[in-house]
Amino acid sequence: MSGYGVFNLPGEEPRVGFRSGDSVLDLSGLGEEFRRPSLNAFMARGPTVWRQARARIDAGEAGAEAVPLDDIELRLPFEPADYVDFYSSLEHATNLGRMFRPDSEPLLPNWRHLPVGYHGRAGTIVVSGTPVHRPRGQSKPPDASEPTFGPSKRLDIELELGFVVGVGSRLGEPVHAERFEDHVFGVVLVNDWSARDLQAWEYQPLGPFLGKSFATSISSWVTPLSDLADARVAPRKREPDPLPYLQVDDDWALDLQLEVELNGTTVSRTNARRLYWSMPQQLAHATVNGASIRVGDLMATGTISGAERGSEGSLIELTRNGAEPLRLDDGRVRTFLEDGDEVVLRGRAGAVELGEVRGRIEAAA
Repeated sequence: MSGYGVFNLPGEEPRVGFRSGDSVLDLSGLGEEFRRPSLNAFMARGPTVWRQARARIDAGEAGAEAVPLDDIELRLPFEPADYVDFYSSLEHATNLGRMFRPDSEPLLPNWRHLPVGYHGRAGTIVVSGTPVHRPRGQSKPPDASEPTFGPSKRLDIELELGFVVGVGSRLGEPVHAERFEDHVFGVVLVNDWSARDLQAWEYQPLGPFLGKSFATSISSWVTPLSDLADARVAPRKREPDPLPYLQVDDDWALDLQLEVELNGTTVSRTNARRLYWSMPQQLAHATVNGASIRVGDLMATGTISGAERGSEGSLIELTRNGAEPLRLDDGRVRTFLEDGDEVVLRGRAGAVELGEVRGRIEAAA
């Protein structure tokens, strides 16, 4: 495993490190931007500096010994600016459409024409290992006449990838898809925790809100785009052809093997290469109206699901909305998450392992 993150030794200030296997190389000797409690200053320097820094790391010029992972505390790797979550998996969107609109087309008319998304809450992005408190809110079961208030009873996960912006843009100037690598520093795994009962009651007509904004977990390590060059593959066929601003010669998908573990049992295995809308298209769409991006922006793909049983990236799909419970290796049965449950997301592209995302559910505060 490799990637950039932020760590500290007991009693010392946090700084930037580079993970290699089970150790972390302290990069504070490479410059002021590495003696910071986040990656933001380094990411803002741009692709030329990113390449130079990596070359010095690979050449052994960091000037510090590796520190064992067991000796350090890991921090949120970057300061999130804005957070956007997309809905880019055809299989996921189709699965949910069939559940919630069984008598109509599963995909809404706009879905194949643009990367659907919503703005999340950057202040609730947390690093892997942070406990997740069960959220409270309003919900209204189908057989109830009025909503009630209380802890979510249908707490879920969403297996996603996210890309992290390093170089911002100016307001009014769209970022074209072919300029993706000029602005994007790297990739993280994302668990966009979801309270399905809160979400179902609140989302019409303006979309997700409290059912999504209580916590979003990300990896401690950001995998630079350059490490994933060998994982790039041709994208899937899109029908109809997208509008010109979403058509790019350098469009790409990532051949990333992904898995979900619940209480020690692997419950899902899937691959990111089947995403319908790619990351460059997501960035192009997010800025086509002239919206600017900033260092630390996080944009996530939305749940990544496959077409086969056991390749879905959320419990609502894996259990068919609770109708087909999962039986875990220890004999326990789950439809949605219970207090004390632990979820781990993992990803790999050949020899490149992404930082895992781990989170344990705690009772509502």
